[in-house]
Amino acid sequence: MKAAFLTGIEQVELRDVPEPKLTNPTDVKLRVEAVGVCGSDMHYYRVGRIGDQVVQFPWTVGHECAATVVEVGPNVKTVKPGDRVAIDPLRVCGTCDQCLAGREHTCRHQAFMGCPGQAEGALAEYIIMQGRCCFPVPASMTFTRAAAVEPFTIGLYAQRLGGDAAGKTAVVLGTGPIGLSVLLAMKQAGASKVYASDIRDSRKALAAQMGADWVGNPEKQDIVAEITAAEPLGVDMIFECAGEQDTIDQGVTLLRPGGSLLLVGIPEVDRVSFNISAMRRKELTVQNVRRQNECIPDAVDLVARGKVDIDPMVTHHFTMDQTARAFDLVAHYRDNVIKAIIHVTDNE
Repeated sequence: MKAAFLTGIEQVELRDVPEPKLTNPTDVKLRVEAVGVCGSDMHYYRVGRIGDQVVQFPWTVGHECAATVVEVGPNVKTVKPGDRVAIDPLRVCGTCDQCLAGREHTCRHQAFMGCPGQAEGALAEYIIMQGRCCFPVPASMTFTRAAAVEPFTIGLYAQRLGGDAAGKTAVVLGTGPIGLSVLLAMKQAGASKVYASDIRDSRKALAAQMGADWVGNPEKQDIVAEITAAEPLGVDMIFECAGEQDTIDQGVTLLRPGGSLLLVGIPEVDRVSFNISAMRRKELTVQNVRRQNECIPDAVDLVARGKVDIDPMVTHHFTMDQTARAFDLVAHYRDNVIKAIIHVTDNE
């Protein structure tokens, strides 16, 4: 079968590798149908690392995927051959303190798909996953949508970590796929106003299209001053989705006393800083967001019932043979890309 490998910084190759075989009774063999290109993939592609997770080339990446079940182990009861599924890319041990506490996303022995040293990525014709990672989707849901459910779950989880959104005000700083997912989740949960910003006008326009009450470009206007004019007492929640020092600083300034700063973006640097005087005086809460936890069924349901529309986020489509082109496009923000989907098969 074919699989896409990172072979160096900004280098991608398709290679022939043996098709995986089902050996564990709780596992499932999947035919991969569609894979979304994620910002974390771009960290590995551009700089070869996220923190201490360093790529040893060659390595496969990709984790936002949808698939068809081909074969199931004898202990798998939740899916069957032929099922269309969205995939949770996280394999867990199920027995550590974190798993037993309901925090599988911080499992001590986790293996995340496409993460260096943990598990091979999804950019392959066939993969093996735990049965618990496979969530059936209705026949009416395209594989593109099913793959895009994964980033939406992160936005949904971030919204839930922020607490009850009903009647609250929020700012989403950075409106790539994750920021847009937060926006959708907040609006669906009843936020009174959601402000948004991005340095790319195409993303700013899409945020407005997808429901933001106000959007701005910090390179062209003073977004802090404009949001403060609209919300002189400060906003309830900041979702920092850009992974940049500037947006962290903006968030601290915009929050009301007692507000919450949720760090969703992944910085490429190892350290960031905070205006500790402002944070202390306001008694702000800082909440890191680690992927998602137990949100996939609800995310599938919201998308399937049309409660949220994730389709506008998907702007580009590629075949598997065009994986290198897809990565280059996303890494360098070409052609106003938001979310690129790589179609491993022709099925939809």
